[in-house]
Amino acid sequence: MKKIFVLTGEPSGDKLASKVIYLLKKKTDIEYLSVGGEHLKSLGIKSIFDLRDVTYIGFTNVFFNIFKIKKKISEASHEIIKFNPDILFSVDSPDFTLRVCEKVKKINNKIKTIHYVAPQVWVWREGRVKKFKNFLDHILLLFSFEKKYFDKHNIINTFVGHPLLEKSEKSKINLSNIIPNDKKIISLYAGSRSSETNLLIPILINFIKLMNKKFNEYFFVFHATKGNKNLINEQLKISNLNNTQVISDENIKSQILSRSVFAVSKSGTVSLEICNANVPSIIIYKMNFLNFLIVKFLVKIKYANIINIINNKEIIPELIQRKCNANDIYKSVTQFLNNPHLVEKQIFEIQKTLLEIKSDKPSSVNVKNVILNYL
Repeated sequence: MKKIFVLTGEPSGDKLASKVIYLLKKKTDIEYLSVGGEHLKSLGIKSIFDLRDVTYIGFTNVFFNIFKIKKKISEASHEIIKFNPDILFSVDSPDFTLRVCEKVKKINNKIKTIHYVAPQVWVWREGRVKKFKNFLDHILLLFSFEKKYFDKHNIINTFVGHPLLEKSEKSKINLSNIIPNDKKIISLYAGSRSSETNLLIPILINFIKLMNKKFNEYFFVFHATKGNKNLINEQLKISNLNNTQVISDENIKSQILSRSVFAVSKSGTVSLEICNANVPSIIIYKMNFLNFLIVKFLVKIKYANIINIINNKEIIPELIQRKCNANDIYKSVTQFLNNPHLVEKQIFEIQKTLLEIKSDKPSSVNVKNVILNYL
């Protein structure tokens, strides 16, 4: 029987990987082992350790946990060699997954390494690309414009498209027991990692309080992972707000987003899902000052959001660092809510951009086909 080891480093990668593995399980009989989370677990795939053990964010967090991370890299590499898979399928989280791939390839060159979600070399550290050729057999790209970076170094690559740009049919759920029918929904995304959530939740709570002073027609829904749902609920409990809800169910989150009049989202890939749902939005992000200085020094692009990067202009407002505060978020959101033409203009620009970066087939189907070619 063929074997695949699935290597992820955070909840979003676990979710991406599970969509591919779900398709592979329908197609052929394969033995699996993983470093994964709740999504891979739901498919009956065992993880060699808890995904939270390797989910870190920010340079200082990585620095303070460097010995723990190194230990997990060694542990994962050891288990992969012992499992002896035909394919090591790594997904995102390059600072963890690619280090494991490199270590495994040095020990057993026969294991084929396929990496899904190319590191953002167009943002920083482009010099990494030539190193990838030593330990990656195939790299799968979310955006077509990334090809030039890997073609330049003769690294086999395939543009598979971005999964967040796909329309999915989901069963309808009655939301009336979650959201009052007379309220307009504003969706809030504070990130999947506890370090992000802890920074952004107090800011978003203060933003809601400002909104409630001026308006009474809005209901605020926090889109959470199962891992950080309790953390958000605990902070909301002491805020005395009565027009909020925290949702972790993927189907319900999707339907709430489609009914939202606006979204406030942390910087990251989830903003593409918001764009694909035709919901106007702003981007927020904050990190500790030391991390911010390091990022400012290393990053070579002007914007954080992919739509803005592609267009080289701010289509979706970015409130980063000192601008990421309740007052500025309130001003930006109300400016859109009070000016429908601003909403129309943003949606038009976004849809025009999405047409240029969508794939003909679902990303997971394209990835599955690449993997089958190596089995």
